[in-house]
Amino acid sequence: MTKVAKNGLEWTVFALSLVLVLATLGFLALQMVKSEAGPPDIVVRLGDPLPTRNGYLVPVEVTNVGRSTAEDVKIPVVLELADGEREEAELDLAFLPRDSRRNGYVSFREDPGRGTLVVGAIAFEVP
Repeated sequence: MTKVAKNGLEWTVFALSLVLVLATLGFLALQMVKSEAGPPDIVVRLGDPLPTRNGYLVPVEVTNVGRSTAEDVKIPVVLELADGEREEAELDLAFLPRDSRRNGYVSFREDPGRGTLVVGAIAFEVP
């Protein structure tokens, strides 16, 4: 059985691959060490209502600007009408990683333009 020697191209590809893998591992380790611990910081933005056959949809944009992931996020949105009536909806997100954004919708039977939309107290778990 004869031994085949590696040529220069094979060694170059091997060296380049090794450098890329080590650089990636170093970057990930540095990010882990450097990352500051802290709670999630959830920001909610409501969009303009969209009329549908069954009522109105309100776009909801949820952003986590905090330093950790939030799980089982519950975002209540309340429509307070001028006559004192209230209509409530809730957007649930399974998880919201740090520095991420999720979009969803909540629906209302009444026209949100006739009242005021308010985001209630946000609840979440920290893994």
